[in-house]
Amino acid sequence: MTIVYMIVLAMLTAAGALTMWRLLRGPTTLDRIAALDVVVVLIVAAAAVYAAIYSDGSNIPLLAAVALIALVGSATAARLVERWERHR
Repeated sequence: MTIVYMIVLAMLTAAGALTMWRLLRGPTTLDRIAALDVVVVLIVAAAAVYAAIYSDGSNIPLLAAVALIALVGSATAARLVERWERHR
């Protein structure tokens, strides 16, 4: 099972690197907002893998709350950017 965890963590690392590239290079503000949302999702996924490795489910509600706050924050930021670009 350790091999599966290592593969998953390697894939999360690769996804994080690609997401950081999009965050830094993104041509629009909406690309950067989406990249930040993906970074938060990747962090939550990595914490879930950590919980699975150590069989510790005590932080699952916290992970759900962080993911929900990230979703609401990204939706709000995207809406604000849309309004700002419309008024330009």
